[in-house]
Amino acid sequence: MASSKEYAEYILEQLSLLNGVACRAMMGEYVLYYRGKVFGGVYDDRFLVKPTKSALALMPEAEKELPYKGGKEMLLVEDVENKEFLRQLVAAMCEDLPTPKKK
Repeated sequence: MASSKEYAEYILEQLSLLNGVACRAMMGEYVLYYRGKVFGGVYDDRFLVKPTKSALALMPEAEKELPYKGGKEMLLVEDVENKEFLRQLVAAMCEDLPTPKKK
């Protein structure tokens, strides 16, 4: 099942406290970037993030789910209503993620 554009737009709105969040549609799903780093995405209308050290610390009880068949486990973000929590989560995760390689 693919994600709806409306849900992806809703998640982007919830992340609006962060400058520089971008979204790219990919095979019916949506990959999310912050400052050029992939931190998560919208998969089957679920907001999933990479299980970085910071994400695990901020969401120790988070469910681990597969974004798609054959994908690596990611963390389900359930508190999508809390914009300040989402800002803290993504900003902290960005510090854990490696800088993308230049093409």
